[in-house]
Amino acid sequence: MIRKRSVILLGTFLFVSWNAVLVLLLWRRDLAPQGEEPPPNQEPLRHDDVIQDVLKMVDTFEAELERQKDILLQIKDQKLDCGHQDTAAVIQSYGAKVTHLKQPDLGDLPVRPEHKKFQGYYKISRHYRWALNQVFRTLGHSAVVIVEDDLEVAPDFFEYFRALHPLLRADPSLWCVSAWNDNGREGFVDPGHADLLYRTDFFPGLGWMMLKEVWDELEPKWPAAFWDDWMRQPEQRKDRACIRPEISRTITFGRQGVSLGQFYDKYLKFIKLNSQFVPFTKLDLSYLKEETYRVKFEKDVYSAPSVSYEDVKQGKLTGLGPFRLQYSTKDAFKIMAKNLGVMEDLKSGVPRAGYRGVVSFVSRGQRVYLAPPAGWTRYDPTWS
Repeated sequence: MIRKRSVILLGTFLFVSWNAVLVLLLWRRDLAPQGEEPPPNQEPLRHDDVIQDVLKMVDTFEAELERQKDILLQIKDQKLDCGHQDTAAVIQSYGAKVTHLKQPDLGDLPVRPEHKKFQGYYKISRHYRWALNQVFRTLGHSAVVIVEDDLEVAPDFFEYFRALHPLLRADPSLWCVSAWNDNGREGFVDPGHADLLYRTDFFPGLGWMMLKEVWDELEPKWPAAFWDDWMRQPEQRKDRACIRPEISRTITFGRQGVSLGQFYDKYLKFIKLNSQFVPFTKLDLSYLKEETYRVKFEKDVYSAPSVSYEDVKQGKLTGLGPFRLQYSTKDAFKIMAKNLGVMEDLKSGVPRAGYRGVVSFVSRGQRVYLAPPAGWTRYDPTWS
């Protein structure tokens, strides 16, 4: 939610920045010694050059101001919790093939004064609760696949969920299936293994499936806001895992939303969307069962040769891999993850896309496991 104060601050920042650049240019001109020849290989700084530079910057700043204005207007006019007529028209164009449920309450929610700027997050949480109650309680479905309105899906999106539904129902150590890989950027995944799936301790969201039994457990204590981070707390996760793909089956184009594009420009807009159809319903997915998967995963990780951060960063790994890069502290994890290009934030101690503390990614075509020491037992919730 953008308030007038935010617009004023943005305008002030751009005004001050512009004047600082102008002063710097004029100061640079004034520093040129009068009557002296410029150093060798350096053109003299002419007054006309300064004027041209200033005019170019004026054009650039005007264009940027217009762009920021457009973004602010789009956010200001954004409709939350349904109520968007163009979307409703598309839904209605499908006729009886689609059931259109309309959120009856689009009003603001009472929040603490310091949380007024988070009103959008409260509305989203309210909407999730209402919508999931509609799906499970009113319509009586036993499972749901949730697709946010800013997602594009892969050709095998529905095949993926259809194949994994039986596993989700049969394995109590799982509580969701997600189409998303937080570290699924181009160059960080293996394009030759579109069929590769993982267990992860991190709740990914962004196109995900859960069962009615899980909703029965969560609904009585559903939070007023920030539902996704709430899902990632130990009290809700209860040591359960989700399934996620090597290559994402969704991508987001939601730069302008309630979160104001958090992580979008640095990570999310570069996520690779799977482009080939994988017949998951015809594959043997039993390797994803808890005991089978854990034993093999730990063997693969801790039998991999240990390498240094410098060698990974500088691309000096020799051999096909995989390789293991060890961290022992929160700061070590965050520094290495950030500098190697994977997401460094932790929620209740769990790294994004992590399983038993291990984050798997590709670096310069070689598989790397960013892993805690052997013998890992649990996450530390203070690592957040």
